[in-house]
Amino acid sequence: MMRVEKLFISPGHNFFGHSGGPAGTHPTLPVSEIECVPGHGITGDRFFDFKENYKGQITFFSAKVFEDMRVALGLPEGSCPGATRRNVIVSGAGLNALIGQQFEIQGVRFDGVEECRPCYWMNHAYRDERAEQWLAGNGGLRARILTHGFLRAG
Repeated sequence: MMRVEKLFISPGHNFFGHSGGPAGTHPTLPVSEIECVPGHGITGDRFFDFKENYKGQITFFSAKVFEDMRVALGLPEGSCPGATRRNVIVSGAGLNALIGQQFEIQGVRFDGVEECRPCYWMNHAYRDERAEQWLAGNGGLRARILTHGFLRAG
């Protein structure tokens, strides 16, 4: 069973649309709850109403993948999975298996669209040139929100 471990939103883009330029400085904010709005995204997040039927209205990342990466790359114990800029950190699910599938968490339904392919910005976010390559194939899941509801961490 999939469990929501942590939730994050950001009011602005730090990497998306910044190719060739410096990263933005918008914080990734840990929150205890997010509102999922079908067809729009997460209230208060940078991708809310980004474009019609956007495939990344919400993003998921595996807590296990994060911990494995942290250990493999020797990242400090206090490293934050929020630096992935994914919204929902989960345990208990293989996210790649949800590509092309509908699934439900805490009564909210989603459509798994595609992997969140890591890019060179991951190297910047974790201050390690190996991060992008290490995350290849395990960058998380982009999804569309199908039903309105709230996700809560813990």
